[in-house]
Order: sequence, then structure tokens, then C-alpha cells
Amino acid sequence: MIITGKYPQLRLRRNRQSKWSRRLISENNLSVDDLILPIFIVEGKNKKIPVKSMPGIFRYTLDKLNSVVKTAIDLGIPMIALFPYTQKKLKDSLGTESLNPNNLVCRACKQVKKKFKNKIGIMCDVALDPYTTHGHDGIYANGNILNDETIKILVEQSLLQASAGCDVLAPSDMMDGRIGVIRKALDKNGFKNVQLLSYAVKYASNFYGPFRDAVGTKNLLKGDKKSYQMDFRNSNEAIREVALDIKEGADMVIVKPGLPYLDIIEKVKNKFKIPVVAYQVSGEYSMITSSIQRKIINKDAILETLLSFKRSGANAIITYFAIQVAKEL
Repeated sequence: MIITGKYPQLRLRRNRQSKWSRRLISENNLSVDDLILPIFIVEGKNKKIPVKSMPGIFRYTLDKLNSVVKTAIDLGIPMIALFPYTQKKLKDSLGTESLNPNNLVCRACKQVKKKFKNKIGIMCDVALDPYTTHGHDGIYANGNILNDETIKILVEQSLLQASAGCDVLAPSDMMDGRIGVIRKALDKNGFKNVQLLSYAVKYASNFYGPFRDAVGTKNLLKGDKKSYQMDFRNSNEAIREVALDIKEGADMVIVKPGLPYLDIIEKVKNKFKIPVVAYQVSGEYSMITSSIQRKIINKDAILETLLSFKRSGANAIITYFAIQVAKEL
């Protein structure tokens, strides 16, 4: 049977029929330059400790750290992000270990800089939750997080990390006004070139559980973080948060989590034209890896999720898949 009739002169499938053609007209592409590798570090020697809630992810002692960083450098990954697992004996209600110039993060920064110089960037979170007995990002009193009192500690923490060699400070605490105060302190103390990557849009998400396990805060958190992290029902509020942080001196901003908030990434990018980093958080990672174990999903699906960040406007992606994806690319 011969089917006759009028057909469109323009057939969009023509551009999709060959692999070379699809490559030629692709609108968004993923490269190793887009990747930021998170690394969990822990005290001790010669240890590589599995994170139970994140298959394939480990905590590394500092004598194991250099080999991970070298792998990242060899693959062309531009930046690592260091996250400490703090011993319980070092935690207190004020997070004072964050102000110890010889704490785990500071020692890690110095070690990486001494060994690799500027071959790779170092990002460090500025927040108190890895160091507090209550698991909150700031000073906790009578059920409340004290904003201004917390900022005073965050400023000191920022200066310590900068002096240890941190290239990119990432305040993840969500205290109001902290970007401006930290920027002024950095400039005043000779750290004008240290970048501020603000967690400007950090939602009070249900996808952070595995990360809290990885840094040892999962069973410590008293209450929740909804009084300072953003309400996931809101999007216009995200624009206000970013606008304030840019005004205060943020060089880049993070939207966290990633996949549930692609619309926010797009809004922020279109509105401000500022470098936007998507954080593919631990819950996203764990869901994807559990699907892989059930053989429902494969490496192409991982690339698909990362490309969705690029398509929405992200300049870079913090992802626990960084090394795996860099090898594929």
C-alpha cells in the first residue's frame, strides 16, 4: 500500500538521523571543565572508609587525600570541595573546632597547596554544622539559630580557611548578611583574590540525609533547618536571596539541591547572568546509584542528569559522579 499526501518540507528528524549531525547542532554540552569533585576527609592514617548511605563514596585520611586529588588533576577536573568528618570529642555547642587553625580542613588545604600548588582549585564550606553537637549551621539557643552571633564565627572561619590556602570559600549556612561581612573581612586582611561562592539558594530539602551521614551529623540534628534554609514551595524568594548576595560581593552562587530545582537555576541565570553552580546532592546520588544496582539505569542516565543542569543554565556542577564522568568524557 502506497501512502500519498502532502508532507512538510521541513523535517526536524533530518538533523537527528546521524550521530555526527546530532553532535554538530547540539545546544548544550558537558565537559570535564564543568565538574567539581566533593571529597570527604577524616582523621587517622591509611584509611579509606566507605560511606554506607552513598555506595562508591569514601572518607579519606589525609595520607590518602593526595592520590584522590592527583586523579582529579590528571582527569582535568578544575576544583575539589573538601568536607570534614569531625570527631565527636571535637564538637561543642559553638562549633569552636571550626576556629582551630590546625583543624582537618585547614591541614588538608595546606597539604594540597604544598603538593599541587595551583593545579587545582580548593573549595571549602563556611558553616558550623560539621563542628556542632546540635548539627545546626549556626549558634543554637532556645530553639533558635542566632544570625548575627553566628556570622562573627563564620568570619573567623573564613579567614582561617583563606590563610590555609582555600581558593573558594562557600558559605553554606544561609545566615542573612554573611556574604558582605565575610567579603569585607577578606579584603581587609589581604585576601582580595579569594572567591566567594555563596550557597545563595539552599533549600530545606529532604535530599541531604546521606551527606549528613558522610560528615557525621545525621543523628545529631535537633529539630530541622527550616528557619534559615529556604522553603521549597518558594521560587521568587530565591531571586531575592541571590540579589542580596550579589550586592554583598558574591562572585558565584549555588543552587542546592540540583534536579528538583532546575527551574530555579534557569531563573537565576536568566535574571542575573552570574556564574551558577548546581549541586547534585547526596540524596540524588544515592537514588541514582541504587537504580544502577537494580540495573534500571546506566552511565548514559548519569550524563543525562548532568546535562539537564547545563541546559537549565548551570556553569558548573558539584557531583559525586565527577571522577566517573570525567573518565567517560
